[in-house]
Amino acid sequence: MKSLLKSLTPLALLAAGTLSAHAAGYPQPDKVVTIIVPFAAGGPTDRVARDLAEAMRKPLGTTVVVDNAAGGGGTIGANKVAKAAPDGYTVLLHHIGMATQPSLYRHLPFKTMDDFEYLGMVNDVPMTIIGRPTLPANNFGELRTWLNANKGKVNLANAGIGAASHLCGLLFQSALKQEMTTVPYKGTGPAMTDLIGGQVDLMCDQSTNTSGQIEAKKVKAFAVTTAKRLATPALKDLPTMQELGVKDFQVTIWHGMYAPKGTPPEALKKLNDALKAALKDPEFIKKQEGLGAVVVTDKRMERAEHKKFVAAEIAKWSPIIKAAGVYAD
Repeated sequence: MKSLLKSLTPLALLAAGTLSAHAAGYPQPDKVVTIIVPFAAGGPTDRVARDLAEAMRKPLGTTVVVDNAAGGGGTIGANKVAKAAPDGYTVLLHHIGMATQPSLYRHLPFKTMDDFEYLGMVNDVPMTIIGRPTLPANNFGELRTWLNANKGKVNLANAGIGAASHLCGLLFQSALKQEMTTVPYKGTGPAMTDLIGGQVDLMCDQSTNTSGQIEAKKVKAFAVTTAKRLATPALKDLPTMQELGVKDFQVTIWHGMYAPKGTPPEALKKLNDALKAALKDPEFIKKQEGLGAVVVTDKRMERAEHKKFVAAEIAKWSPIIKAAGVYAD
C-alpha cells in the first residue's frame, strides 16, 4: 500500500482526496456552513439569520455560523455569495432587496436570476408605520391631519437606499400623496436611534425591528402593512392600512436563502431539506412569531417556487422604483 501511494502523482492524490470527500457526502461534519447576511449585525435580517443558523445546525449535522458583509444596500454581501465557491458551504440570507436591486442599481455586479441557486423562502415580515415619541399625533387620523398641516417639513427615515424601510417609505408617500424629506441612514440601528431621539419624524420598518420599541413605548405606532391585523402582543391593537382607508397598501418583507450558481445537486437538496426542517422547528417558529414574522409553510419552500416568486416580485417592484426615479450606482 505504501509503495502504491508513493507511486501516485500529486495530481492523482488530489483527485483521490476529492473522490473520497465526495463519496463521504455533504456536508462534512468538520466543515462549517456560513450564512452571509448582507447587512450589519443587530438588524432584522441578522436576527432572522442567527435564529435560522441554530435551527439548521441539527438537520445539517454541522456547525452553521453567520457572517455579516454589509454595504451597498445588500449588494456587497450578495455579490460575495455569487462569487463564492459553489460547494454548499456558503449561502446567502437576503430579504426583498433581492427583487428590488435589479431596478435600483445601474451597475449590479451579479445577475439575480442567473447567478444563484434558489434554496427556499424563510418568512414574511410585516412592516409598521411608526413615529417619534414626541409626535403630536396619537393615531393614524391625527397623523394624516398633522402631515397635511406640515407639508414639506416632515422627515422620513430609512436604513439606506434599497432597504426595506426605504421601499415602504416610497409606497407610503405615494399612497398618501405626500412628499417628505427622505433621510437615509447606514442601517436600521442608527435610524431607529434618531427616531427615538426625535431627530426624524417617521419611519416604516420591519416588525422584527420595531416590536420591542413599540412594546417599550419608545416610539408611537400607527399601523401595520398587512392585509389582516397581527396576533403578536405588541402589534395586535394596530389597524391595517386597509382599515384606515388607504387601499392597496400592503407591504410584506420576505427572506429567502440562496447558494452560488453551480452548487452540486446533493448539497442543494441537503440545504433545502435542512431549511424545511428549520421552518418546522417549534423554537424557531416561536422566535419568529415573537418578532411579528410569519414562517413560510407554503410551496415557496420549494426551490423552483422560490425562484418563481422572486421573478414575480422583480416585475412588481420595477415600475414602482422607476416611477420614483430612485437609482444608485
